[in-house]
Amino acid sequence: MSVSNFTASAHSLVAVENVQLRGLAFRDSYYENCAASSWRVHWRTSVFNELRSLESSVTHFRCNGEITFKATAGLTGVLMAVFENHIAGRVTVYSVPGCPQCLQAKAALQALNLPVCEVDVSHDAAVRAWLDKMTGSSTVPQIFFNNVHIGGNEILQNLTPDELEPLVRMVKEKPVPPDTLPLPAGNSLESEERDRGAITASELSEALRNLIMKLYSDHLSADGKSVDYKAMSKSTCYERYCELAVYLQRVELLSLSHEERLAFFINVYNALVIHGYLRLGFPKNMWQRYRFFNYVSYLIGGEVFTLQDIENGVLRGNRKGIAQLLKPFSKNDPRLQVALPEAEPLIHFALNCGAKGCPPIRAYTPKDIGSQLRTAAEAFLEADDGCIVDSMKREVKLSQIFKWYKADFGDTDEKLLNWVLNHMRASQKKTSLKTLLSTGNVKVRYMPYDWSTNSSH
Repeated sequence: MSVSNFTASAHSLVAVENVQLRGLAFRDSYYENCAASSWRVHWRTSVFNELRSLESSVTHFRCNGEITFKATAGLTGVLMAVFENHIAGRVTVYSVPGCPQCLQAKAALQALNLPVCEVDVSHDAAVRAWLDKMTGSSTVPQIFFNNVHIGGNEILQNLTPDELEPLVRMVKEKPVPPDTLPLPAGNSLESEERDRGAITASELSEALRNLIMKLYSDHLSADGKSVDYKAMSKSTCYERYCELAVYLQRVELLSLSHEERLAFFINVYNALVIHGYLRLGFPKNMWQRYRFFNYVSYLIGGEVFTLQDIENGVLRGNRKGIAQLLKPFSKNDPRLQVALPEAEPLIHFALNCGAKGCPPIRAYTPKDIGSQLRTAAEAFLEADDGCIVDSMKREVKLSQIFKWYKADFGDTDEKLLNWVLNHMRASQKKTSLKTLLSTGNVKVRYMPYDWSTNSSH
C-alpha cells in the first residue's frame, strides 16, 4: 500500500494505521511491557503551610504528593531512616515539562524522602531571567536546598554521602528563608480563554504544545530515559489534544507577526511529530524517515503543511531541506506568504524530530521568543552532544545538525565556528574556542547522530 494518501483532513492528523513503505512495514505496533527491574518506592508527603496559600494562584508550581518512582543507583545508598516525617525546609527544582534530567533529579530527591517543589520555568520569562542570573546557567534542572544552589542533575547524582548529608539535614531542620525563591503566578490558558473568548493562533499552538508536554511528562520514566507511548496514545489527555488540533484549520496565519509565526510553527511542528509517532509508530530507517516527514501533515488555515513544509518552507525561509531537489513552496504557492523572509538558524535548537540526538522539547511563546531560542542554543552548545572543543587536537566536534543546515549558519567552516562562538554562554568551552579561532587552522568534525527513539516498547 502506498503512503501517498497521507494528507490532511478536518480531523487533525491524517494517519493510516497499517501501511507499507516499499515493502517495509510501518505500522502502529508496540511490544509488551517489560517487567521493571528497578526498585519502586511508594510514599506520601504533605504540602507545607507556607505554600498552601499559593496553591490557588500558582499554576506551574507543584509539590509532590503520592507518587511512584524508580530510585536512581547513584543516591540509593544515602536513603537514611534517621529522618523523621516532619521536615522544615524544602528542595526546589526549576524545570521544564518532559525534561529527562529533571525527572532523574526529582526521582533521586524523592528517594531521599525530601519535599520536592517543582517550578516550571517554561512559561515565565522573569523567572528564567532570575534563574540565569542567580545560577549562571540557562540549563535545567537547577536545584536549591532551601536557599543553597547546588547546580544540575549531574552534580546532584555525583554528590558523595558526606556532601549530601549536611544538605539533607539542613532541609530537615531549617525552614525556608522568607526571601529564598520566587514562585511564579499562574497563567492558565483556559481561564484566559474564558475571559477573552476566541482563542488566537498563538494561544492555540501553545495550548497544543502544552498538552503534548503534559502527555510527555506524564508518561516519561522516573529516570527520564524512556517514554511509554503506548499508554500515552490511550490517555484522555491525548483525546483532548486531537479535539483541539481540529481548530488549526480555522486559524488566520497572515495576521501573525514574525514572533508569533516563529512560536506558532515551532510549537505545531513539535506537537505534530509526537502526534505522528502516536498514530503511525516510529520510522526505522532513512527512507521511512523521509516519507514520514514529507507526508505527516496538519490542515492549518485552509492549507496542508507537512513537517518538511513547516521546517524548510516556513521556518527556513523556503530553503531546500535534506535530500530535497526543489524548494518546498513554488512562487505561486499560497503558503509562501507565511514563510519567514529568511532562514532563522535558532529554530534548529527548538525543533525536536523525536530522536535522542534532537534538542529537548519546550513550549515557546511569542512574547520573548528571541530570548527563548537563544537560551535553547546556549544549552545545546553547552552540552557535549552539541559541541566539543579539543584544544590539543585543534579540533571542534559539532552535532550533525550543523552539517545538514550549514547554509543557515555560514557557508564556510570559519563562519560556522564564529556563529557557534557568538551563541555560546560564557564558559571555559567558549574561551577555548575563542583561543583556537584567534590562531587559525581549526578542524571541524561532525559527531554521529543518534536516531534511536526513547520509546519504552
